[in-house]
Amino acid sequence: MKRKKTTIQQILLDKQRMLKKKEIEGDSMAAKDDFGTTKYVIHAEFEASGIVERPDVVGAIFGQTEGLLGDDLDLRELQKTGRIGRIKVDVHTRAGKSYGSITIPSSLDRVETAILAAALETIDRIGPSEARIKVMRIEDVRATKRKYIIERAKEILETLMEEEIPETQEITEEVKKEVRAKELIEYGSEKLPAGPHVPFSDSIIVVEGRADVLNLLKHGIKNAIAVEGTSIPETIIRLSKERIVTAFTDGDRGGELILKELLQVADIDYVARAPEGKEVEELTKKEIIKSLRSKVPAEQVINELFAKGKSFYELVKEKEQQKVAPAGKIEAPVESKAEVPAEIHSEAPKVETRAPEREEKREERFIKPIKISKPPEIDKFNQWVEEVKKDSKAILLDENKNIIAEIPVRDLSSSLNDKENVYAIIFNGIITQRLIDVVSEKGVKYLVGARKSNVVRRPINLKILTFAE
Repeated sequence: MKRKKTTIQQILLDKQRMLKKKEIEGDSMAAKDDFGTTKYVIHAEFEASGIVERPDVVGAIFGQTEGLLGDDLDLRELQKTGRIGRIKVDVHTRAGKSYGSITIPSSLDRVETAILAAALETIDRIGPSEARIKVMRIEDVRATKRKYIIERAKEILETLMEEEIPETQEITEEVKKEVRAKELIEYGSEKLPAGPHVPFSDSIIVVEGRADVLNLLKHGIKNAIAVEGTSIPETIIRLSKERIVTAFTDGDRGGELILKELLQVADIDYVARAPEGKEVEELTKKEIIKSLRSKVPAEQVINELFAKGKSFYELVKEKEQQKVAPAGKIEAPVESKAEVPAEIHSEAPKVETRAPEREEKREERFIKPIKISKPPEIDKFNQWVEEVKKDSKAILLDENKNIIAEIPVRDLSSSLNDKENVYAIIFNGIITQRLIDVVSEKGVKYLVGARKSNVVRRPINLKILTFAE
């Protein structure tokens, strides 16, 4: 008897497993129908006067609609062909009555689906109990899909516009970047990377590497040339003797070492460096312009760097502190009356610092005599000044105002070695400290140029005049 009871329990367990398996398979099919070919879903509610279960409801639906709508709309045939999905029924009982919902997925057209829904309402009995079925609504699954498609399409479009489609300005900058990169040339016997203006520009910028030149080209600076290594090429040394050279190095230890070597082997006029800890190749246009505007004369850097052991950034900080120092601490040199006549023959010194407004009125009497619009010396050379303005050349005169030679401005420094008894030089160019040093060694008395560039030493026996004076 015990063994027989055990066998019955085993049979019941196997039956339960089979039912669960069928339910799972049915759910999978329903899911396939719902998300596959389903167009509409019929939602209905029912009420029965007695207690019924799910098979009773499904049986009533199939049994009472059989033959009602013809063979084309027979529920069993439609389910076999997959045009009607698995019927889902939820049943709840309360106070001896049953309530629930019926869901039927359909891949029929809207007319046939509506007919089928109306047929459900003809069912008046479920199992042994009287019942009433009411269709609540027919859901258009495609409308839900369309709504999802629209929302998802919006998200995809926003992502596409933000990430894939660049702005017009970005396209313009990219084109400019590529064009400027193609402007890169190779200069000198070492084939150094350089900007297109290096061969003929009066002033050049010496940087460390190719990437620095490309970054400057990107921002419109075309007169840069790279050292390309730790040893200074002969081309850079030669150019430094002919051009106005600004050394522009990185703000790290390597930049400081290259700067020291440049100052020792080349004739550098100015020194500029990237902000501390940054490299020239990663600077923005604003940072590049700010660094180049903050350049310091090389003589001052050499004195501070080698003699006093200060770094470039310490020198810049001291310079900035002097500019913002309190007015009471500024010691502006005041020239005596005896020195005024001597200074009239040379350029009036530029006063970099100003005393308070109260002091300006007291010093005005000393400054006014210096502000002479046109020194008398320039009148002696007006004839040749007008001539050189028309062409980039230099005129060399002897003591009797006779022309010794007319030479191109770019060859002025090298050609002076072959000339003797030069009394005055008039040229349409920039008067640099290097040119002043060369001219003073030849015993020239007058040097007349278009403008001056940070002259720090003036020989006593040489008078320097500009066209604007």
